[in-house]
Amino acid sequence: MSYKIKSRIWIENNNNVLLGQGRVQLLKAIETTGSLSKAAKSLNISYKKAWRLLDSVNKSAKKPVTINSIGGKGGGGAELTPYGKSLINAFDDINKSCWEFLDQQVEKIKLL
Repeated sequence: MSYKIKSRIWIENNNNVLLGQGRVQLLKAIETTGSLSKAAKSLNISYKKAWRLLDSVNKSAKKPVTINSIGGKGGGGAELTPYGKSLINAFDDINKSCWEFLDQQVEKIKLL
């Protein structure tokens, strides 16, 4: 048999979610597309949901995570701040370490 531990992690600040897998995917999509609207489309979520997720990240973070420019003739845009990029990297490292730990722990079940 092949056992696998399933888990999801997220980071909270005063009961508000700062980061989780969905928020990190959104931030990565913003980095790739340069736009919240395009990021939402690429993730197949509504602009309103994407805006709420990004707003919650920015409200929970110590510093701004994105720099937004208002639309106009050339359209608006969004880009990650260096702090936003460092949050993604930290979350990815934490997530990877968590999975490595859980993979080691499931060995305890396999041995029974």
